[in-house]
Amino acid sequence: MKIQAAVSREGARYPQIETLDIEDPRPGEILVRIVASGICHTDLGVNARPGLRPFVFGHEGGGIVERVGPGVSRLVPGDHVVLSVNFCGECPSCKRNAHSYCYEVLPRNFGGLRPDGTSPLSKDGDRVYARFFGQSSFATFSLADERCAIKVPADIPLEILAPLGCGVQTGAGAVLNSLNVGAGQSIAIFGTGSVGLSAVMAAHLVGAQRIIAVDVVASRLALAKELGATDTIDASTADAAKLIREMTVYGVDYTLNTANAPAVYTQALACLANLGVAGFVAPPQGAFAPDMFHLLSGGRALRGILGGDTTPSLFIPMLIDYYRQGRFPYDRLIKFYPFEKIAEAFEDSTTGKTIKPVLRMPN
Repeated sequence: MKIQAAVSREGARYPQIETLDIEDPRPGEILVRIVASGICHTDLGVNARPGLRPFVFGHEGGGIVERVGPGVSRLVPGDHVVLSVNFCGECPSCKRNAHSYCYEVLPRNFGGLRPDGTSPLSKDGDRVYARFFGQSSFATFSLADERCAIKVPADIPLEILAPLGCGVQTGAGAVLNSLNVGAGQSIAIFGTGSVGLSAVMAAHLVGAQRIIAVDVVASRLALAKELGATDTIDASTADAAKLIREMTVYGVDYTLNTANAPAVYTQALACLANLGVAGFVAPPQGAFAPDMFHLLSGGRALRGILGGDTTPSLFIPMLIDYYRQGRFPYDRLIKFYPFEKIAEAFEDSTTGKTIKPVLRMPN
């Protein structure tokens, strides 16, 4: 079967749309007609770095099941699905429903191949790496693992639901699951992209008393205020950590760092109250040495977070319910692009012009 896919090749700045061949579903796999796919900063990062090529990225796919392979029992053709993280289902983490921490999370999501070393995509007989997060959704069709797919209601457009697969659930999950922010507590969120703004909405949802959004882009800080932030700080004009301590007297209960600059890690720790927790979703790009005495003396903690510690099959339907109720308006982050303008979408996401680009497929 022929499909259109955005292929990342060595030396190319952006993926280019090409015609590829896709296999039939194997056991445990589903063929999904992709309706829309969000673009996440993980896509931008892996596309910009040297690695396996040619590769089809994309891991926030939303589509309709066309065919199912042998052994697939949860889904049938016609089901609307959102595609999320891939996991083995058998390791200690998976048995605890901690799918983001699957012991095979790296090869299954970034390795480009099935566990048996094959790829579902090829061009003129030559292998094209796929299986990105078990889906590779920058394509008109995806051959995905059944376990990656979450059935969603058919009455909400898939172009709205697709971004729930990664960035949005990471930000919301970081607040609701990883940090477990409660009513009356305080949090400072560093970076107001799709992850940070999703965290702002989640903190507002649970009744956090103080929600401080930190960024250097005025328009994003203004949107953070509209989505529930009680305070905003322009980090380009102020020492954010010092200002947060002045605003809160003792510091905040939690921080969430969505950036990767080492200086931001330092600030996110410096403004914590005693027993506070600093969560982060990406490793620092450069040398970072936490002040261990500061951590020890106040019982503070530095906490790594992948995927918002979610079980997507449970968490994504919950976010959809909150969206229906008007309590989690994440659609305000989205800007749509036709599939053929993927380069423009990548550029706008890289520069910060667009918070959450979503590609509409010609299906």
